[in-house]
Amino acid sequence: MRSIVIGTAGHIDHGKSALVRALTGTDPDRLKEEQERGITIDLGFAHLQQGDFNFAFVDVPGHERFVKNMLAGAGGTDLVMLIVAADESVMPQTREHFHICRLLHVPAGMVVLTKTDLVDRETVDLAALEVRELVQGSFLGNAPIVPVSSRTGEGLETLRSTLQALAASVPGREASGPIRMPIDRVFSMKGFGTVVTGTLVSGTVREDQELELLPRSRRVKVRGLQVHGHPASVAEAGRRVAVNLGGVDVSDVVRGDTLCEPGAFEGSRRLDVMLTLLPDVPALRDATRVRVHYGTSEVLGRVSSAGKFARIRLESPAVVTRGDRLILRAYSPLATIGGAIVLDPQPPRGGMRSDAGRRRLELLDIDANAPDVTLGWLVEERGVSGLPTSDLTRRAGLSPAAAAEAVDRLVNARAAVLVGDVLVKPNVLADLGERLIRELQAHHAANPLSEGMPREEARERIFGRTSQQVFEHLLETLVAERKLVARDRLALQSHQVSLTGDEARVQSALEGIYRRAGLTPPDLAAAVTEAKASRVVADRMLALLLRNRVLVKVDNILFHSAALDSLKAEVRALKQTDPAVRVDVASFKTRYGITRKYAIPLLEYLDRERVTRRVGESRIVL
Repeated sequence: MRSIVIGTAGHIDHGKSALVRALTGTDPDRLKEEQERGITIDLGFAHLQQGDFNFAFVDVPGHERFVKNMLAGAGGTDLVMLIVAADESVMPQTREHFHICRLLHVPAGMVVLTKTDLVDRETVDLAALEVRELVQGSFLGNAPIVPVSSRTGEGLETLRSTLQALAASVPGREASGPIRMPIDRVFSMKGFGTVVTGTLVSGTVREDQELELLPRSRRVKVRGLQVHGHPASVAEAGRRVAVNLGGVDVSDVVRGDTLCEPGAFEGSRRLDVMLTLLPDVPALRDATRVRVHYGTSEVLGRVSSAGKFARIRLESPAVVTRGDRLILRAYSPLATIGGAIVLDPQPPRGGMRSDAGRRRLELLDIDANAPDVTLGWLVEERGVSGLPTSDLTRRAGLSPAAAAEAVDRLVNARAAVLVGDVLVKPNVLADLGERLIRELQAHHAANPLSEGMPREEARERIFGRTSQQVFEHLLETLVAERKLVARDRLALQSHQVSLTGDEARVQSALEGIYRRAGLTPPDLAAAVTEAKASRVVADRMLALLLRNRVLVKVDNILFHSAALDSLKAEVRALKQTDPAVRVDVASFKTRYGITRKYAIPLLEYLDRERVTRRVGESRIVL
């Protein structure tokens, strides 16, 4: 059975609650104060099963002071019933509620003329004409107008059949999308704890699932579900849902918070939007303070406009994504002044009125650009940082399935390269590669004895804002193209260490001195003197020999690698002749004719190389 959420809208005392009660048998005025005063102060809810549909009615207040509660209900509706009393016709809140529904792009609706039992047929016809004039050219321009009397029941069957016909044309919600449910009620139930209700905008919620409460960034667990008043294990998008939450107290949740899939959304204090002001509202001054309504939330902010575009800076974070619709009301006096469509919930810092700023907003325009054009721009804008694919949901408003399809299209069109979970423009990768090649050429020219630039130095100098996965991807690409050698150091494929004649002589002399010395090498000063080299040249050649593993430093003594390799082989061979052989300092000194100065570092070296293991005052051969 398909679920359809129906919102009521209209002036105070035009019979909204009475109509819902007549249709469903449920009184949506749930508060004692509402019942005593005869007006709806807060949101009321009722349900009706009709044919293949389960209608969830959200009865919203009509009094001007309670418009913000009406906005909380209107944001999640599939259909709207604009209710006009035949004896009063169109009134101020009728107009405001109608404008709000139009700005929110409620997909479909109808007009219900109530209290027809109080007037004659001519008055009903006149009220219908006035309503037609109000809604002309809007989504209700050709909508049915159904006269009813909640007291006598006249017209109710026609209303039910009309609702059923309209519901068949309403598009379904995105059940496969990320979970998002703006909370419109919070209360505590004995034996259950914290319960929240709302309309599930997208996604599917299941019992025992972990969710995130935004903008508070609290992790909560679904302990139980009710859909349209009945227990359920699963709730899909488009349904009115009550969720029993674990991990949070009722005092920690307020209406306006949003239940989300963890990591799918985040709060934002800065939004780029397309702005629509009502016809009688003058242009907004820069930084005009407004009340921003979205979902079930009201947030204060300041608007700076640039033509049909605007940037809203919020005083507290909003949980929105691209394509969400907002209602703007004046800070004081309270009045609806317009609406907005979110273009980017995470815009970079920078002005809107510069040429680049205007160009950016034009590329984000939902009405003027194909989705892939905008996505390509978002990837380009991120430059070397790349656009995380998670931003296609969090920032671009796509479901995971639509995001995956968009990635495939961008990659296949060569408009982006997917590196891990980041999208990068191909020209950005090409520019980074060329810059790395130039930097390595300069490094080799300045340091002919160096094997290359240290890997982390290259990352910090050239790829500072680039993600690690983009850096590694580029290195792999250049290595595959045989342009680069990438180990601990990065070097061009063609690079070779270049020595002068004197450097080559000193390198050869030092290598020979340490090779001949075996396990009793000279100290550094003696080796430099014997090689007849300057200390500066000798230091460079010794560093090169160490880097190439020709020499090995053991503690502070330099040994030739051949001497160490021979030592390890001889000690291992001892076990072949005597499996119980042990090596102590004295026998080691005697066997190799060396002093304690060399014996202790060499024995500790053999331990580190896992040739021997110390046991007490001696060592066993492994």
